Amino acid sequence: MQTNPVVEVKNLTKIFNSLKAVDNISFEMHPGEILGLLGPNGAGKTTTLQMLLALTIPTSGEIKIFGLDLEQNREKILHDVNFSSSYVAMPYSLTVMENLMVFARLYGVHNPQTRIAQLLNDFEAEDVKDKAVRSLSSGQITRVCLIKALLNDPKILFLDEPTASLDPDIADKTRRLLKKVKEEKGMSILYTSHNMREMEEMSDRIIFLDKGTIIAMGRPEEVQAHFKGESLEDVFLKIARRE
Repeated sequence: MQTNPVVEVKNLTKIFNSLKAVDNISFEMHPGEILGLLGPNGAGKTTTLQMLLALTIPTSGEIKIFGLDLEQNREKILHDVNFSSSYVAMPYSLTVMENLMVFARLYGVHNPQTRIAQLLNDFEAEDVKDKAVRSLSSGQITRVCLIKALLNDPKILFLDEPTASLDPDIADKTRRLLKKVKEEKGMSILYTSHNMREMEEMSDRIIFLDKGTIIAMGRPEEVQAHFKGESLEDVFLKIARRE
């Protein structure tokens, strides 16, 4: 049975001064899908995410989320969307619990303390709830940011290198948890990572960006076959190192 895409991007372009960071890209994301956004540094991944979150205005093109135009329905759409990145900071002077309570109120979360306690347990982070964010390790901050991103039970989750600061054990548990939430809730996830094994494990499909354009799209094994690579990492290195 064909389902309508939750994200539709058509001819999306973003130009900064004379730099074309994103160059006329089009793609869709479907309900319950994990879509990997892959490419070397400077490929346009972060700019694409920023446009999907309405943080950056496209130069041209169209973004629809839940069938609605993002520009015209920003507040309504973002109510059911969330985002996490290893590179986004929370207020350092507040404790983890204080931060999460602030975000829970902003998101209109019912029974926020119960929801926060559940997520702290899921991410094995109960021991940091009363610590100031400034005292946390990068891995602990990453887990707190992921908890923040799941507070409102989003229908779409945008993740920018969410496990970059995690040790292998916690990274593996985080991937398992995200897959579990995706299966239980039908959540759609757009995911970037420089960990090629992670991209293969997590992604139903992959979009490969290079210099702002889509150069391949499909299941991980299809992208690998397209470039005749022995692995996804081999493909990445070939593209990153070509002239």
